[in-house]
Amino acid sequence: MAEGKVALVTGGTSGIGLGVARGLAQDGWRVVICGRRAELVKAHSAENGFDGHVCDVTQPQSVEELFAGIAARRGRLDLVFNNAGRFAPAANFGDLEVATWREMIDTNLNGAFYIAQGAFRMMRDQSPQGGRIINNGSISAYVPRPHAASYTTSKHAITGLTKSISLDGRPYNIACGQIDIGNAATDMTSNMSAGSLQANGTMAPEPTFDVAHVIDAVRYMADLPLSANVQFMTVMATTMPYIGRG
Repeated sequence: MAEGKVALVTGGTSGIGLGVARGLAQDGWRVVICGRRAELVKAHSAENGFDGHVCDVTQPQSVEELFAGIAARRGRLDLVFNNAGRFAPAANFGDLEVATWREMIDTNLNGAFYIAQGAFRMMRDQSPQGGRIINNGSISAYVPRPHAASYTTSKHAITGLTKSISLDGRPYNIACGQIDIGNAATDMTSNMSAGSLQANGTMAPEPTFDVAHVIDAVRYMADLPLSANVQFMTVMATTMPYIGRG
């Protein structure tokens, strides 16, 4: 049971992050959420009993302040759902703006690194030692969509990050896994039913699935003892164009 254990959810003010934070709280976790928008952090923390922190994951100083706050208020950290991320506007690789590339890498990769490293250090140095980091990847960590080079690259890199944390975390009882999601029904996928660009150049509607299944999957991963780990899990709409895409 998770009763009394501390969990951090980044990007915890909307979509998958907020849903996972609520699910973990139901399981007895003492949940900390963070996000960039102070009004949403405050509102969702008050509504759900979370410990809320305003944090921009692209800024190392902001991340350091987040972990200092968790240490001061909670004393330890047992779980991180490393979820904060963003999509980029569709662009052919030849037309991809450098500014867009940098924004995507800064959020989806650098931000994930800053959070994971801060959590790793806290889990390594606390007593009892250890904890679990769950990185939110994407099916784009394996198979790209057209016109999505910056997003695809950032998510491929998350897979390398996950494997490296898993290896380096072994001496400290730190487990690390990754969940790769395909078309969960959130605001970020709301336009897919109207049509998404496919590898053959056509536009086609894509199915989505209830985000509750992602929440349950993360809850399962989080509830395992540290002696067991889900290294990679893919949760996707059954008939979406992924297996055999292109």
